[in-house]
Amino acid sequence: MRSASEPPAPALAAMELFGQRWMLRVVWELEPGPLGFLELRRRMGNCSSSMLSVRMQRLTEAGVVVKKADKSYELTTAGKELGMALKPLWQWAGHWGANLERTVTDHDA
Repeated sequence: MRSASEPPAPALAAMELFGQRWMLRVVWELEPGPLGFLELRRRMGNCSSSMLSVRMQRLTEAGVVVKKADKSYELTTAGKELGMALKPLWQWAGHWGANLERTVTDHDA
């Protein structure tokens, strides 16, 4: 029997996957619509092409992103639902973002 504070296995798997650097940023960038790899890479800032390639492969394997025939990437239904589920977090971050930016900047220094 699991404890009340222990999340179920699918939630743990999601946290493990999306806790990796750049994963949620990809979802953020693809949320408005499909993008080719080069445009996505441009929008990702300092994410290297090789790292983005690995992240896209993992997101594709997870069924969150699909590579279309024209070689652009698009969120699947699961990816779109994830984007919808994250909107409250993005709104929260918009409200409290200054605090978050200071924390991240201070931590990276």
